[in-house]
Amino acid sequence: MKRTLAMILSATMILLAGCGGAGNQTATSSATTAAETSSENVSGEASAAIVTYPITVTDQIGREVVIDREPETLVSGYYISTSLLIALGLEDKLVGIEAKAKSRSIYRLSAPEVIDLPSVGTAKEFDLEGCAALEPDLIVLPAKLKDVIPSLEELGLTVIAVNPEDKALLEEAVNLLGTATNTAERAEELLAFHDKQLTPLTEALSGIDAASAPTVYLASNSSLLAVAGPAMYQNSLIGQAAGANAAAEITDDYWADISYEQLLAWDPDYIILAADAEYTVDSVLQDENLKGLKAVANGNVYQFPNAIESWDSPVPSSILGSMWLASVIHPDKYPADSWKQATAEYYETFYGFTPDLENLYSAAE
Repeated sequence: MKRTLAMILSATMILLAGCGGAGNQTATSSATTAAETSSENVSGEASAAIVTYPITVTDQIGREVVIDREPETLVSGYYISTSLLIALGLEDKLVGIEAKAKSRSIYRLSAPEVIDLPSVGTAKEFDLEGCAALEPDLIVLPAKLKDVIPSLEELGLTVIAVNPEDKALLEEAVNLLGTATNTAERAEELLAFHDKQLTPLTEALSGIDAASAPTVYLASNSSLLAVAGPAMYQNSLIGQAAGANAAAEITDDYWADISYEQLLAWDPDYIILAADAEYTVDSVLQDENLKGLKAVANGNVYQFPNAIESWDSPVPSSILGSMWLASVIHPDKYPADSWKQATAEYYETFYGFTPDLENLYSAAE
């Protein structure tokens, strides 16, 4: 419909151009009006069509945001949105990013130039003045920074908030940023890769029902005794890998602190440490308090790979986390070669580098 309308309008303008004067102005005005009308009330869902500005998007805290023109300069205050913007091919448009960029291997591997960009701080200590001084066309912030958005808007800046805290919200965030930055086709390719990998993963694990699924205890980066419950994004990673969350009874929507007694009572089949864990697999295996656990006795304690990025967080590559986990807890049904091939394809396609699949853990580990 949009393409047909555009062709009609283009033909009309060509015909009227020969008449000159007011006729030409009228045609141009009509074309502009039609284009603006076609771009109104656009949600976060992307399409392969080129975006026509101005455009209105609904961000992930429910705000309608008007983007007047295609953004040429971007600020990201969140590592997940920064990683996503790089995957969308927008690293050259970034003028500021979140703090601690040098700790993100994915930046060094795919877009080292962004590491030295000005920092706009963290969710706890956001640098509002520093961000405003960069005068970006578009600012992308996590939902937890929603309180600073009015101040930025008072300065005439355009801000959208993202909140990719589950699988559906991550997909929505991909579409939202793809639409807002006129990279909708790339966004669709990114989501298509996810679906392309999920289908054979699901098929390979289809014979595993809930009753026979191994229990998985997914620990946080700060402490073994902080666990991801069913309300967290990490729960979907476990489910996609045909595992059962050992902490299914937890009601917290963030990492929940538990006791040794609780962990012993759950007695999980596997203990999986977060990619950025501040402790090690060996420290868990050697913990005297955990000798009675099946996971410890059987040596089934692992850590998510961390040399590239944290696949256990809601980053665009998180499907690789489910694939890796499936190969750990179901090696007979899902061999490691499957996720390794997908990992190489993913980073070569969307980040422009070939990952070192023989060294998936940082030197610090």
